[in-house]
Amino acid sequence: MTNGIHTDIVVPSKNSLQDWTREIKYSHTLAADSSYNYLAFGWGDKKFYLETPEFSDLKISTALRAISGLSESAMHITFYKTVVEDQHCKKLHISKAQYQQLVEYISASFSKDQNGNFIHIKTSIHYDQTDAFYEAIGSYSILKTCNTWANNGLKASNQKACLWTIFDTPIFQKYK
Repeated sequence: MTNGIHTDIVVPSKNSLQDWTREIKYSHTLAADSSYNYLAFGWGDKKFYLETPEFSDLKISTALRAISGLSESAMHITFYKTVVEDQHCKKLHISKAQYQQLVEYISASFSKDQNGNFIHIKTSIHYDQTDAFYEAIGSYSILKTCNTWANNGLKASNQKACLWTIFDTPIFQKYK
């Protein structure tokens, strides 16, 4: 799924292979509504996520720090009741083995506490009623963007992917 700039990986919130809601709590969102069936995972620069809810809020210092690779990263999680396939969202049909590979890739992107649990970022910042933030592994940079992360997730699960990309468009061109 893309907003035209940033790519998320969307999966069922729970199924027979993975129950994401054990780690990604509905209660971490403002809605705290357990009727949501899908989760969108987006990896990116922590400060950018927490200080730039709208692109109009972007500060040059935040952008420069993000592309430098010198800052921490975060996972932005959004719950959805339904997901509609269109030009901004492509449905992939993957095997159980491929989905398990994707689960492992996404899980490995989270920072974990001493008990192995994802670390929720307690913040008053939310883009909407159904999202939350978690600590992540790695640093965002001009060479490793949210789209690079999503593309690598596709590669990890043996899906069509770019050799490398920092943008969303090449990923979505693979699924026309």
